[in-house]
Amino acid sequence: MAKQNMIELSVGVFIAAGIAALAMLAIQVSNMSSFSDGEGYEVVAKFDNIGGLKVRSPVSMAGVRLGRVIDVSFDQESFEAVVRMRVNNKYNQLPIDTSASIFTAGVLGESYVSLEAGAEEETLKAGDEIEMTQSAVILEQLIGEFMVRSASQD
Repeated sequence: MAKQNMIELSVGVFIAAGIAALAMLAIQVSNMSSFSDGEGYEVVAKFDNIGGLKVRSPVSMAGVRLGRVIDVSFDQESFEAVVRMRVNNKYNQLPIDTSASIFTAGVLGESYVSLEAGAEEETLKAGDEIEMTQSAVILEQLIGEFMVRSASQD
């Protein structure tokens, strides 16, 4: 009887560990590994198309996460997507002519904002707008263009 109880306890511990592992995986995939990004300053960028970019998507430069997307909205005057980002205060030396692009990373196709530093001496401040942007590349759009080019060459 004691052996039976020991087996049941082992199976229970194994199942609990499996559920905990799945919960950790879900947290990592859903980008909620850090609930608070601390203090930072907000900058804005406008894009023609943001693809799958969402709130809490990473903002990075050279592969290093500098912050997160905090809001995505639509400008009814310019018909562009407006992306507000919070950049950590320790990265306060980004040049004013920094550019922003939307890329896709990972197996699951997570979108993120990639920043590329410019050459100006003046730095981005809270509330500044990143003027130079490159929208997300939409796979369906590329395939359509390829099909049209292929058809016109025949």
